[in-house]
Amino acid sequence: MDYHKDRFEDFSLMVYRNGKLVALLPANRVEATLYSHQGLTYGGLLLKETTKFRDVIFMFKSVLEFLSAQAVETLALKLLPSMYSAQPNDELNYLLFLTEAQLTRRDALSVLNMNNRPKISRNRMEGVSRGQKYNLIIREVDSFDEFWNAILTKNLQQKHAATPVHSLEEISALKKSFPKQIRQFNVYQDNQIVAGTTIFETETLAHSQYISGNEDKNTLGSLDFLHWHLIEDVFKHKAFFDFGTSNEHQGKKINEGLQYWKEGFGARTITQDFYSVNTKNHKLLDTVML
Repeated sequence: MDYHKDRFEDFSLMVYRNGKLVALLPANRVEATLYSHQGLTYGGLLLKETTKFRDVIFMFKSVLEFLSAQAVETLALKLLPSMYSAQPNDELNYLLFLTEAQLTRRDALSVLNMNNRPKISRNRMEGVSRGQKYNLIIREVDSFDEFWNAILTKNLQQKHAATPVHSLEEISALKKSFPKQIRQFNVYQDNQIVAGTTIFETETLAHSQYISGNEDKNTLGSLDFLHWHLIEDVFKHKAFFDFGTSNEHQGKKINEGLQYWKEGFGARTITQDFYSVNTKNHKLLDTVML
């Protein structure tokens, strides 16, 4: 998280038991609210796979007690979508129910189960055929310069008056720290970049963090061609392929065209929930275990 530490007041917590570190909560503070770190896509308690439910109860209770004593009134958590955890990991969902947390947002992620894939739609395969017809070439590259400068930044500015969450300098620095987990795939026609995607990879999952093509992407079928290749070849051994969210307006709206495109590859919906809990409600956990 160091690359954007100047943007946040870090208030990450470490939980100890008998002198041993047993959990982490990456977080930042804004006045009387503690957030699952706003510089991270996913949040919540980070636990060892050996952690039992009873221990999670006491960890979470301790966190809420500590925050209340620090004049933090609200804990805002964004939970980890289920497919990102190597083990079942819904303890926090249950504890948030017990502490009367309020659901503040729910995003819909488009996720492809690679072990039980629906058939790719005819529209997407037509795009693949166009990519082959126009002799498109896919290359994995180490530099993000071409994609950021010629495709991604330009498109976001024109369509949404926005910039990428990561600057070129930031994504390049992250790549140096995680060379095997952050990968860039570009599509070329006659040695000119026409599309690309930035992949964040875990042991079991590949996530398209950025997806973008030039104004000819529909004619060329460049994005269909690229993602067909990634799904059928590069990441065929993964359990899931995450196309990310198609949400807008804080989860209240869906970009229908983007959702339709992702579902054409067989992606279906998994949600990510955001909760707000009053830290004084730690008392509600006193008598959970009988």
